[in-house]
Amino acid sequence: MTLRLRALETQLRLVARRRMERVADPAEARAEFEAGARLMFRPPAGLRHVSVAGEPDRISAGAVTPGRAILYFHGGGYIAGSPRTHAAMLGRLSRMTGTEIRVPDYPLAPEHPHPAAYDAAVAAWDGLIASGFAPADIVLGGDSAGGGLALALLATLCQRATLPAAAFALSPWTDITLSGDSLRDNAATEVLLPVDRVEEVRDYILPQGDPADPRLSPLFADFPGCPPVRIDWSATEILRDDSRRMVDRLRGFGATVEAVEAPHGPHVWPMFHGYAPEADATLSAVARFVQRSFAPTSR
Repeated sequence: MTLRLRALETQLRLVARRRMERVADPAEARAEFEAGARLMFRPPAGLRHVSVAGEPDRISAGAVTPGRAILYFHGGGYIAGSPRTHAAMLGRLSRMTGTEIRVPDYPLAPEHPHPAAYDAAVAAWDGLIASGFAPADIVLGGDSAGGGLALALLATLCQRATLPAAAFALSPWTDITLSGDSLRDNAATEVLLPVDRVEEVRDYILPQGDPADPRLSPLFADFPGCPPVRIDWSATEILRDDSRRMVDRLRGFGATVEAVEAPHGPHVWPMFHGYAPEADATLSAVARFVQRSFAPTSR
């Protein structure tokens, strides 16, 4: 672990995690995330962020290849986050890949519990296809809850036999049943997410129903004919086992999976690009995965 990553983890443990432990409700969590993103995350030069009512936001930086897109779902526990909170990281990813990123501002719980976010994800995909994108010209992506959402959408597309080029997920939340051992084993090493509030967040998302619903917990979904997937996570975070078991699930369906477990790192550490070399390196590796995933003959 570099000294810069160690310093970042210390800062997050002492400041961000304590604030998350004390936040009163989802409305306050949203305001904290938006304010923190403006303060912490530096956008790349030339960032373009276009919002059009009824469509996913469009985020890019630099030249992009027409006819290609990354359909990305932001994290925030399904109760917070937005295209704005992730615009800095996604602008850098756009520049690295030469690809425009479409980011749905999907409805959040508790005002909009499950399956509202999933339904919005399917609608975002269907909208891209209706606008002229070929499935093979779209890569799915997401982080944390948004990573789980991307994988839930991927399962649906596999069952439709309408496959995207690939998918990637950063520290995805894939098991809303909360059965992963790392929720307990990593409670002391997790520097960002307060484990004792995870059930509370789950109850906002799913006030009633089955937490093993594969539209919410893709760990229990089927992935026939799955395209390549990359998953990055940290060995020290409480969602470690959500990723480890997700890799096994995907490989059980014959998928080619790039599984990268970092020995250290906060939850979704690529968000902190510019603060630690590990964040920059992971985002660059994800960009290379995306570039390899698009067919050379794609538009």
